[in-house]
Amino acid sequence: MYSLLYEGIGVQNWTYILVGITFSIYIGIAIWSRASSTKEFYVAGGGVSPLANGMATAADWMSAASFISMAGIISFAGYDGAVYLMGWTGGYVLLALLLAPYLRKFGKFTVPDFIGDRYYSNTARFVAVVCALLVSFTYVAGQMRGVGLVFSRFLEVDINTGVIIGMIIVLFYAVLGGMKGITYTQVAQYCVLIFAFMVPAIFISIQMTGNPIPQLGFGGELVDEPGIYLLDKLDGLSTDLGFAEYTEGSKSLIDVFAITLALMVGTAGLPHVIVRFFTVKLVKDARKSAGIALLLIAVLYTTAPAVAVFARTNMIETVSNQPYNSVPDWFKKWEATGLIEYFDKNNDGLIQYVADEKNNELIVDNDIMVLANPEIAKLPDWVIALVAAGALAAALSTAAGLLLVISASVSHDLIKKMINPNITEKGELLAARLSAIVAVCVAGYFGINPPGFVAATVALAFGLAAASFFPAIILGIFYKKMNKEGAITGMIIGVLLMLFYMTKFKFGWFGGGTKDDWWFGISPEGFGSIAMILNFIVSLSIMKLTKEPPKSVQEIVENIRIPINAGKATH
Repeated sequence: MYSLLYEGIGVQNWTYILVGITFSIYIGIAIWSRASSTKEFYVAGGGVSPLANGMATAADWMSAASFISMAGIISFAGYDGAVYLMGWTGGYVLLALLLAPYLRKFGKFTVPDFIGDRYYSNTARFVAVVCALLVSFTYVAGQMRGVGLVFSRFLEVDINTGVIIGMIIVLFYAVLGGMKGITYTQVAQYCVLIFAFMVPAIFISIQMTGNPIPQLGFGGELVDEPGIYLLDKLDGLSTDLGFAEYTEGSKSLIDVFAITLALMVGTAGLPHVIVRFFTVKLVKDARKSAGIALLLIAVLYTTAPAVAVFARTNMIETVSNQPYNSVPDWFKKWEATGLIEYFDKNNDGLIQYVADEKNNELIVDNDIMVLANPEIAKLPDWVIALVAAGALAAALSTAAGLLLVISASVSHDLIKKMINPNITEKGELLAARLSAIVAVCVAGYFGINPPGFVAATVALAFGLAAASFFPAIILGIFYKKMNKEGAITGMIIGVLLMLFYMTKFKFGWFGGGTKDDWWFGISPEGFGSIAMILNFIVSLSIMKLTKEPPKSVQEIVENIRIPINAGKATH
């Protein structure tokens, strides 16, 4: 009786149950931890423990791009997808060693606040606010669209309705709780998303290789074909269809280096990640929470290549050269979302999935690989629903962090620091909440009406962060003679060059261009490295031609790096 009831619930109802439970937890946490002061709203009162902050940072970082898209990219790019693993995890090493402790010791609420005070200029603050808004809105658009897609497929509601539901949930706990509410919500969201990512990976690893550890399973022998390794099987399937071997890379060395570097320094420059290190009590806590976050992120990131291999192998074996009339239910349901498209070019009724574009009849979006993986592998309905809840947790956690950056940039850095310095704390808190409401509405608009670059939002956001913030922050911490003229000019030149290159080669503006036209053979995803290097060159050159910063600013920079009493923050 129990098993019949259990099996009869169905994917949609399981999704309603699990999403309903998780959303209730998020809302409950927001009510429990609502912010009553600007310090609680911006930095959770500065009293978050390293463990909680590490978990919240991991959730903040692992967006819909990490949960949904990364394994999907690796599924289709194979070896070339390793650049995302190296770049995104390497960025956290930079954060832990070069940025987190010093920024925490400086003791400001936001990245624009640090840049404005370090470079003793409201112009620098304004440029940093514009860059923060560019990065954050670019990044958050993809998160809201991810929310809409999950709702569309698993709850079978319109994508636009899904985006609106996601907006309301994020709005509730971001506006009510601020950073305090978001922090403890993100702790819960990390638990949900990592559980949702690992459970199907473990199931499928056992199913295919008999090994319960996915990281080992994807390099193991197949249960059904003893003596044949999974990766060898996938290499064979890929070459049979005309694709390159899965384990062979096709990108040039310079492009691999450029993309990895851009993702690393982009990670270290993302304002919604950096702000997390202002929420702990001590400088040493900032280091600890960065280390904890790296370990927690590594759980998902070391599993993603295995998920990619499982999904790619199962997908090819399930649909390639199979009659369209007898495809499994999951295929038809994803087809309804537009993320799988089948065109019977030769009218034989078979799905021809091949590398040759002229004869290929199947178009598969990268983003379905993680979400459809449990369905393809015929896992229980509750596991399929769990993945949906995890994807929503990943998207919402990052969206909330980004929206808080947008809110703080407007209320604290623009209104408090530039427009109305005499505003009361109550007035600033109201402005922060109103800014968050407007930001959620704008993010929702981009989710419902995605611009042409939504597919490239991750690369664009990281490129913008690398090109604008990273040099200004590094030079601000480690070079006391770096002045406002150099920093401002460098940020402007870097971000404009990155915007130009991305819009030219991703969206076809300014005459467009093909892969053969890339500068230095570097793809748009990697061009943030070049823009960052130019930022450094321009900043240092302009600095040499202009006067030194005031002695008081140079002393502040010296104090940031003094190791005496380094366990305590100076502010």
